[in-house]
Amino acid sequence: MSIPQFFVTRWEQEQAAFGKVLRALPGDKLDYQPHERSAKAGDLAWQLAIEQRGMSELIEKSEQVWDNQARPATIDEIVAAWDAATTDLRIRLQDLDDATCAGSCKFIMGGEAVWSDPLGNMLWGYLFDMVHHRGQLSTYIRPMGGKVPSIYGPSADDNGS
Repeated sequence: MSIPQFFVTRWEQEQAAFGKVLRALPGDKLDYQPHERSAKAGDLAWQLAIEQRGMSELIEKSEQVWDNQARPATIDEIVAAWDAATTDLRIRLQDLDDATCAGSCKFIMGGEAVWSDPLGNMLWGYLFDMVHHRGQLSTYIRPMGGKVPSIYGPSADDNGS
């Protein structure tokens, strides 16, 4: 298996867990944050959708411009954006190969490139960052009054413990 194929396989294997965590968020508590310096739950959920969309931009344009747009008002809108970004990225990943992954990419924030790397490295970086934020978000769910879904195995909420 090539490295790009391995990436696509791992990316696909993570998608169900992302969807379950996003759909487990209580929609009336998107402003929840465990500490004043912590991100709000809705902002973290929105970041996941933006990063998923950003991977498509990297593949298509060899750059992503981070625009800090405000999150949608509802979890349904965030999940819909996530689902659309996932569908789009899934299509783009079908043609991922070694040559494409070796191409240069830029992450642009505030009008300047703050990260430049080959596409393959950036895709892994995005996925790792998303897994990190999914874990962060999953710790918010129970205090928000929701039930934590299984991610890599059953949660206490899944098995009734």
